[in-house]
Amino acid sequence: MIQGKIIKLTGGLYTVVDEMGKRVELRPVGLFRYQKISPKVGDNVMFDEESIKQVLPRRNEMIRPAIANVDFIMVVNSCQQPDFSFLLLDRFLALVAKAEIPVIIVITKTDLLNESELNSIKQKLKYYQKFYPVFFTASPSLLGIDAIKELIYGKIIVLSGQTGAGKSSMLNAIDPKLNIKTNTISKALGRGKHTTRHVELINICGGWIADTPGFSKLDLSGFEAKTFNTFYPDFVRFRDECRFNGCTHTNEPGCRIKALVQTQDILPERYENYLRLYEEIKSQKPNY
Repeated sequence: MIQGKIIKLTGGLYTVVDEMGKRVELRPVGLFRYQKISPKVGDNVMFDEESIKQVLPRRNEMIRPAIANVDFIMVVNSCQQPDFSFLLLDRFLALVAKAEIPVIIVITKTDLLNESELNSIKQKLKYYQKFYPVFFTASPSLLGIDAIKELIYGKIIVLSGQTGAGKSSMLNAIDPKLNIKTNTISKALGRGKHTTRHVELINICGGWIADTPGFSKLDLSGFEAKTFNTFYPDFVRFRDECRFNGCTHTNEPGCRIKALVQTQDILPERYENYLRLYEEIKSQKPNY
């Protein structure tokens, strides 16, 4: 048997690439159905000329998008066109934190802001840099892209972020041979109606980036209000310092997080966004 990686799934047919780069289209062996094994894009598998015979152990997996062995999720937000939003960024960060996969933040179109505006965003993002790597790129040459290239080699990455944030332009700058049409990836991965109906890994810069409709739905229906704060790494490290166990950092007395907001050791805007998202989750109707 040969070892390979699943890079695409369309209509029950899997595209597998072997260690020499050869691609074949296969279906899994029928026994998988009875063993309740569902291969995913990103899976390392053993196969022969007829079918996929074995799915090797996964390091991690995601449900939406359905992908395995992800090294990190790259959240892309633009400075302008569309305007930068810390609320949207915090929403994305909460969603990807649920997947328990490392996150990298990429800020695009920095050249569209004047120096004062850019410095204001960068100053607030210094707080985020304590918990997430943050990279800045400028259009149209995408100055700063080399640092991102170094991260991709040998990795599987899920690309996420705002519609129109420049994800397609970023990928084309990393590898011009891709020649991805502007907005194709953005529509597939952003908040709009997706154009990509299958999950696929694109070979780029020695690594793989997921072209997928994942994270197109930004609702918080999978969260519970009482545990939402556990997806904030900056809150979690102080949770034992609150007066009450299970503190939600909202209305409880003796809350360490609220005290740190007052001293600006926790970014006030981040906390305000937390409260807004918390109330959104709290107001959701339960699913039965």
